[in-house]
Amino acid sequence: MSKYVAAIDQGTTSTRCIIFDRQGNIISVGQKEHQQIYPQPGWVEHDLEEIRKNTLEVIAQARISASIQASDIAAVGITNQRETTAVWNRRTGKPYYNALVWQDTRTGELVSQFAQNGGQDRFRTKTGLPLATYFSGLKLRWLLDNVAGLREDAERGDAIFGNMDTFLIWHLTGGANGGTHVTDVTNASRTQLMNLETLQWDDELLSIFEIPHSMLPAIKSSSEVYGNVVLDVLPNVPIAGDLGDQHAALVGQTCFEPGQAKNTYGTGCFMLLNTGTELKVSTQGLLTTVAYQFGNQPVCYALEGSVAIAGALVQWLRDNLGMIQKSSDVEELAKAVEDNGGAYIVPAFSGLYAPYWKADARGVIAGLTRYVNKNHIARAVLEATAYQTLDVMEAMERDANIELKSLRVDGGMVANQTLMQFQADMLSVPVVCPAVTETTALGAAYAAGLAVGYWKNFDDLRQNWGVAQTWNPQMTEDRRSKLYKGWKKAVERSFAWED
Repeated sequence: MSKYVAAIDQGTTSTRCIIFDRQGNIISVGQKEHQQIYPQPGWVEHDLEEIRKNTLEVIAQARISASIQASDIAAVGITNQRETTAVWNRRTGKPYYNALVWQDTRTGELVSQFAQNGGQDRFRTKTGLPLATYFSGLKLRWLLDNVAGLREDAERGDAIFGNMDTFLIWHLTGGANGGTHVTDVTNASRTQLMNLETLQWDDELLSIFEIPHSMLPAIKSSSEVYGNVVLDVLPNVPIAGDLGDQHAALVGQTCFEPGQAKNTYGTGCFMLLNTGTELKVSTQGLLTTVAYQFGNQPVCYALEGSVAIAGALVQWLRDNLGMIQKSSDVEELAKAVEDNGGAYIVPAFSGLYAPYWKADARGVIAGLTRYVNKNHIARAVLEATAYQTLDVMEAMERDANIELKSLRVDGGMVANQTLMQFQADMLSVPVVCPAVTETTALGAAYAAGLAVGYWKNFDDLRQNWGVAQTWNPQMTEDRRSKLYKGWKKAVERSFAWED
């Protein structure tokens, strides 16, 4: 009997392969970063060929480092940066253009154009999403309008589209020689082209966006066998799980009950609240999205608050300002002062996402005096993530009409004790970190393992979940509300910066 399940985690800055055992323990990891391409201000691209090659490399790394045979692996799951948009040729496998990354804002004019008739929430009832530069549909429309020959090839059936999950599954299962062209309901729900109730591509939306139906992958559940790997890195291993990264983290955190929520601190910051089989359309600036669907079970929905810039703000401090050598250095700087010295940083580098949805916002540093030094700036960088999370949580509680009792957290920034304590203080609820923090990859592994019977049911998965650390609130309510008031003022200063 197979001993392990593998997960490919194709993220915004790197691709990883993680191999897990039945208890959800990490056996082996392979990881490789890829280039971030910025052709113009606001444009963010990835080289699809680089990511394809890196994926094969990290699978090999993970297997070789633990001497694992392909026959030891029951299944592989895929999780991916969502909304990042790829187009390639069905016959050759060759990309037409770099992938447009979820952070890319070049579709701003299209957002304005489509919002003229019906406003920003024109498609929210069907898709759960506002018109924004974030989602894949408008990125695909931009590619069709701007890449020579693409629309003609698409009309002919030669050009196909997918987010990163679709691109990798297609290549791993044979590519131009019969590769499977599929996505799952979670990734499809981020395109603004899928109807949330029917779970199918919506013909009216495709017509409005002028996107040929033939380009789109088949929509499947998040946990079923899509095909077998035909390449030497994992020969004959079934690909049996597919979840967008934030949905995968919800599964990895075993948030299977309505009312359970998780927050992932990565490049951006993403809070998801399980609302069960009930589809709640947000009135508070949140997204309604598919949480997951396992096989032929009913689909579960979630409310999501998406924050564009979290860990990326620390990278900006490191790479653009040179204030730190490595990302982890930010905590030492921040710990040297007791507070932010009155300074706030609103990282609206590509506009503000939830709950504001202000595409014209841009980053600001507010409240500067001669007293503020680099330590205060470092602290303001960390605090920005906590404040943005509080914005989202308040919106979530109003939308769902529930009060969160605790928040499960994961992602790279969870290692930062100063941030996590401040987060608990600002939320006024305990912040809980699980024993296995690689919850995104674990969720993809869970989906794949359930599909092939490696795990039997949710109870098997819940037994794997254990607490590594809990941060309890320690701040007075007066102090908390004063700090948050300052943040709200700073956020308003970022609005309407772009004409």
